Amino acid sequence: MKLVRKDLEKDNAGQVTLIPEEPEDMWHTYNLLQVGDSLRASTIRKVQTESATGSVGSNRIRTTLTLCVETIDFDSQACQLRVKGTNIQENEYVKMGAYHTIELEPNRQFTLAKKQWDSVVLERIEQACDPAWSADVAAVVMQEGLAHVCLVTPSMTLTRAKVEVNIPRKRKGNCSQHDRALERFYEQVVQAIQRHINFEVVKCVLVASPGFVREQFCDYMFQQAVKTDNKLLLENRSKFLQVHSSSGHKYALKEALCDPAVSSRLSDTKAAGEVKALDDFYKMLQHEPDRAFYGLKHVEKANEAMAIDTLLISDELFRHQDVATRARYVKLVDSVRENMGTVRIFSSLHVSGEQLGQLTGVAAILRFPVAELSDPEDESSSEED
Repeated sequence: MKLVRKDLEKDNAGQVTLIPEEPEDMWHTYNLLQVGDSLRASTIRKVQTESATGSVGSNRIRTTLTLCVETIDFDSQACQLRVKGTNIQENEYVKMGAYHTIELEPNRQFTLAKKQWDSVVLERIEQACDPAWSADVAAVVMQEGLAHVCLVTPSMTLTRAKVEVNIPRKRKGNCSQHDRALERFYEQVVQAIQRHINFEVVKCVLVASPGFVREQFCDYMFQQAVKTDNKLLLENRSKFLQVHSSSGHKYALKEALCDPAVSSRLSDTKAAGEVKALDDFYKMLQHEPDRAFYGLKHVEKANEAMAIDTLLISDELFRHQDVATRARYVKLVDSVRENMGTVRIFSSLHVSGEQLGQLTGVAAILRFPVAELSDPEDESSSEED
C-alpha cells in the first residue's frame, strides 16, 4: 500500500489518500472502511444521453465520485472490494443523493475521510504501507487425493489452489491404477505450486500431511524437477520444509504452524507470532486458568486491575457497525498498551484468527492471577459481540 497524502486535524478528523498495490491491500482497505465514512475514487457510471434529433442512448463514462459509505462487500478469494453509497458531492453525471457502487481495485487511488481516525485504524495504515509486511510463507496442506496450496500473509491465509483427484484403492496384485492416479495428483500439485507461489518473496514453503504423503510427494517433485531441469524448484529446494498435519484440509495448517521446527524458521513472521500467542493462551487456560481470560467483560475487568500481559483480539471486532461498541474495543487496546501490555490483533482470515473468533474474538494472558474474576456472577461471556 502506498500512502500518497495524510491530512489529519488535532481531533483526529481528516482524510488519507492511498493506492493499494497488491491484492492483500484490498483486505487492509476493507478493514479501514466503515459505514458513514466518505470515499472518493474514480469509477465508471452508465449515463443516458439525448442527441439533437431526440434519440436517447447510453454511454459508460469514467468519473470521480464521493460517496457516503453504506455497505461494504469483500470477496476474500478474488480480493475484490465493492462499496455502495450515496453521492455527496456535485457531479455532472450523478445527482446528489443518487446511489452508486464503486469497485476498488489495486493500483487505483482513493481518498478516505473519517470524522474520527482511531489508533487501530492508523496502525493498520502504518502496517499496510510497510514493505516488510508481505507474504513470506506458503503452505501445501495435503492428504492422498486432496491438497490446498495457501499463501500465509501477515493478514490472512489465502487458498490459492485446491487440488482434488480420486485415488482408487490398492488392489491385491494390481496397484497400477492407484499409482497412476497418485502420480497425476502429485503432478497437479506441482503445477499449482509453480503457478501460485512467488519464490522471490516466499521464505519458506511448508509441506504438511498425515503419514508419508509429504515425503512421497517431495521425492516425486524433485525427481521430476531433475528430469525436466526445472531450475525454479531445484534452486528453491532449501525453502521446502516437511511437517506433520492431521489432514489435507485448510484448518490443519494451524498444526503445521505450531510445529517447533516451523516456529524457529518463521520466528520473524507475524503469522507464527499469532499462532504462538494463541498456543500460549491455551496452555495458560489449561494449567493456570486464573491467568487466562476471554470474553469482553472479563478481559475489561482484568485490564482495570492492570493485569494484562498479552491481549489477543480479532480485527473482526473493529468492523462492528455500532460506533460505541467499536470505540470500546479501541479503548481496551489503547489502555493495555498504556499499561505496557502487548497487543496482538489477529486477522479473521487467518486460521488462528478463526479460532480466536470461537473464543468471542477477545482473550488475554495475565501477568498475575486474578481469581475473583472467575466468580459465577461474572461468567457472562461477551454479549456485545
